[in-house]
Amino acid sequence: MALTNEQIDRYSRQIILPNVGGKGQDKILKSKVLVIGTGGLGAPCSFYLAAAGVGKIGLVDSDKVELNNLQRQIVHTTLDVGIPKVESGKKRLNALNPDTEVVTYNLRLDSGNILDVIKDYDIVVDGSDNFPTRYLVNDACVIAKKPLVHAGIFRYDGQIMTILPGKGPCYRCLFPEPPPAGAVPSCQEGGILGAVAGVLGVLQANEALKFILQSGELLSGRLLIFNASDASFRTVKVPKDKDCPVCSEHPTVTKLIDYQEFCSLKQNKDCSIK
Repeated sequence: MALTNEQIDRYSRQIILPNVGGKGQDKILKSKVLVIGTGGLGAPCSFYLAAAGVGKIGLVDSDKVELNNLQRQIVHTTLDVGIPKVESGKKRLNALNPDTEVVTYNLRLDSGNILDVIKDYDIVVDGSDNFPTRYLVNDACVIAKKPLVHAGIFRYDGQIMTILPGKGPCYRCLFPEPPPAGAVPSCQEGGILGAVAGVLGVLQANEALKFILQSGELLSGRLLIFNASDASFRTVKVPKDKDCPVCSEHPTVTKLIDYQEFCSLKQNKDCSIK
């Protein structure tokens, strides 16, 4: 479709980029991205996706805005405290860019609803930081063959990897099983520097845009690790596990499972969603 004069003006700094142009911007405007979690990761990620002109953004979150969220969750404001995060996020994204259709899912994902939620999107961004959701999202995306951008944050550190089912390793190739309850402290217990969430959320948006544009090298088979204390980035190769329980040629996980019983979700809630 032809870009309007207003769109040409709005996206002009992006359109002039090599490998974008009018055709690339048209791809972005027609794209559909699902962002799971409207918190520390999902907030900056969705904000930059809307700014770039992504045509449809799905926001998944079951929580309401709390005052302690505002140190890092930049789509929410003090006036939003007490309202559902997806509604607060939608309001801010629509104010930033009316071109973007924002669809809200005020729910907690589980094995019974996730495949229906992800089915209409081109790529999924996982902004959760609790193990039940991470494993559920990974398994669902592998089964449904949906590209997935994973990220995790804790204190001064973050990591990110893009998962291309059928081509590269998945999250379970790196961490085959969820840890037992209480083995890993939550952000609520250990803390998180707000800027770390911003860095990783923006990197997730960058991965999603590269996938949409089919430009650049995705973080498939590579885990990018960021440390804010010394401002360092390093990349670790992640091989595809031939015995992976979900993405190998002979998977043992062939149907979706809910992992709350393994990870004590109610006691170890994710600070990037909450």
